[in-house]
Order: sequence, then structure tokens, then C-alpha cells
Amino acid sequence: MKQDRPIVRLEVTEVRGSTPRDTGATMFVSSTESNGTIGGGQLEYLAVKKAQQNLVSKEKDGTLDIFLGPEIGQCCGGRVEITFKTLDQAARKIVVAQVLADEQALPKVYIFGAGHVGRALADQFQHLPVHCILVDSRIEELNLSRARVERRVSTLPEAEVRSAPAGSAFIVLTHDHALDFLVTGEALARTDAVWVGMIGSATKKAKFTSFARAEWPALATDDLNCPIGATRSRDKRPSVIAAAVVSAVITAITCDTTIR
Repeated sequence: MKQDRPIVRLEVTEVRGSTPRDTGATMFVSSTESNGTIGGGQLEYLAVKKAQQNLVSKEKDGTLDIFLGPEIGQCCGGRVEITFKTLDQAARKIVVAQVLADEQALPKVYIFGAGHVGRALADQFQHLPVHCILVDSRIEELNLSRARVERRVSTLPEAEVRSAPAGSAFIVLTHDHALDFLVTGEALARTDAVWVGMIGSATKKAKFTSFARAEWPALATDDLNCPIGATRSRDKRPSVIAAAVVSAVITAITCDTTIR
């Protein structure tokens, strides 16, 4: 969000009965974007619409009392009071700074390889509370991705692993098996990754284990997820593989299962 544009703060100030969020839940709305959530669905749609109407009419404060019933297509049955406040310049500055700080603090997910599966992963991670970085030396492959993620051209992906913050997740699926081994070994060697996975098979993992014994004798290869996206499904389409991997990574991040 930009501090030079008017912003309205929406806050749930009273709830009665069954509601999607409790009192204190907030979100911020400008004429073109929003941050946070007060519960989604028709409740949030109506509240955002009201906030943007306030921006047009220059109405600074107000409330909205919404019954979560069939009239708006929701079945919670509760009632929510939302308070609106148009922020002054000082308050906008604080909010924008906090939004930026929250974005910078998001867990980092590195995808090494912008091929079909890598791009499918980026497509799905863009909607989740992570900072996703798609890494490849091939700029033409990176340019095929339309996901709203960071795209990083790098001929030294192992250096990207070394400079990543603690608690990052690493998904390795480059165009070269030797490069996969190098990047995966670097990721496991950190010992502070929340999740490390390499595309391949049980045979590839066995070959990697033999390689790792020579290059990193103390490496804990049991922590490696390989093959990735392995489920009972036989569907090998990139988007299906990506869905399984995203589920595993998000579970690891939210459970804080950092490799030790």
C-alpha cells in the first residue's frame, strides 16, 4: 500500500453469535488495494465496498452492522459491527511501514528451476503468505512465468542458498541433475532450512546420498524430501505435482519443523 493515497481502516468492533472473525480483526482498504481480512465472503465484500464509497464521499468515520444470514448469502447466523476510519497522513505512514515490515518477514520459499513444475509452484505460492523466489539461469524460462513472485536470474544458485535467511524452504528442480545435487547439498548443509525437496525418484535420492557422502560426510540426507509431490495419485501434470508440494511446504512452515 502507498502512504500518499487515502486509506480506510476497517475493524471488527462487536460480534454476536457465530462469526468468521473476533473483535479486533482489522484490514486496510485504499481505492485500488487492500491488506488483511475481516472474514472474507459477502461480509468482507460489503465492508470493502462501503470503505471505498467513504473514500469517494470523503466520509471519515462510520459503522456497518451486518447480519450474517441468507439476505447476504451467508449462514453463520451471527452479527458483526464494523467500524470505519479514514486515516490521516501520520497514521497512513505507520500502517504502510507495518505492511512492508510484515511482507519482509514472510517466510522465504526458493524454487530452483523455472521449468513446467517450477512455474506451476510459483503460480500457487503467489496466493499464500510466503515470499516466493523463482531462480534460474535461463532468463527465457523465467519470463514464461506470469506469477506475482520474485524472479531471480542466477548462474550461481548455490550462492542463493547460502545467502537465504534461516527458516527458508528450498525446492530443487533445475534442468541438470548435477546442479540439483549441488543446490540440494547446500540447502541441507545449512541445517536451518524448514523444508528441502528435490524432484526425482527413489533412485535419484540414492544417487544423491552416495554423492553427498563424498562431498558432505556429515550431511543428514534423511531430511531430504525426494521424490517431491509423491502421493497416491498417478497424475503427473505439473499443477498436480505442485499442489502436493505446496501443501507439504506450507505445513512445514506453519508447524515450524525446521531441520536441525
